[in-house]
Amino acid sequence: MARKKKKQFKIPAIIVGLLLILIGFVFSLVSLTDPVDNSSPLIQQEDENMTKQEFIDRLQPHAEELQEGYGVLPSIIIGQAILESNWGTSQLAHEYNNLFGVKAEGSQDKVNLETREYINQQWVVIEGDFRVYQSWEESMDDHTMLFVNGVDWDPQKYEEVLTAQNYQQAADALQEAGYATDPDYSEKVKNVIENYQLDQYD
Repeated sequence: MARKKKKQFKIPAIIVGLLLILIGFVFSLVSLTDPVDNSSPLIQQEDENMTKQEFIDRLQPHAEELQEGYGVLPSIIIGQAILESNWGTSQLAHEYNNLFGVKAEGSQDKVNLETREYINQQWVVIEGDFRVYQSWEESMDDHTMLFVNGVDWDPQKYEEVLTAQNYQQAADALQEAGYATDPDYSEKVKNVIENYQLDQYD
């Protein structure tokens, strides 16, 4: 007696297609709700909640490398970074890695922000174009090369900062060279260095 063949249940092609579309839609929703990976952005943003000592420790190794290569004192590098960036918490430092308020020229990557300048014996708020860096190390490099190369009209403008025997001489040389418009800039740099004993890294 011949066996009866079992009927095979076939899912209509249209249902299969709809199921595939539904699965694809679910996966797309999952990918949209996944947390964004910020581990490797174009601009490396630093943690603005780090402690003051963590900020110093973050800059110290590269500051010492720059001293070995070019002679600039780590206490000056770190002291200016503290003063100019408010311990790395300023918008310019946190979002654009510019620790020293370096202005942008020509086609350099830049951002336009408000800044305070001491003009005609009073503080005023003006807008300026500032350099954008990929990391704090790049900002530190550019800061040091300003001392090394000076400016177009005066290559030796910051030579005395590099040849200074101690941070006091270097801070005074910054003031005399006109690094900042603040008339008390030299004293402020010295105070930061002394308060946090940054000369131990020199």
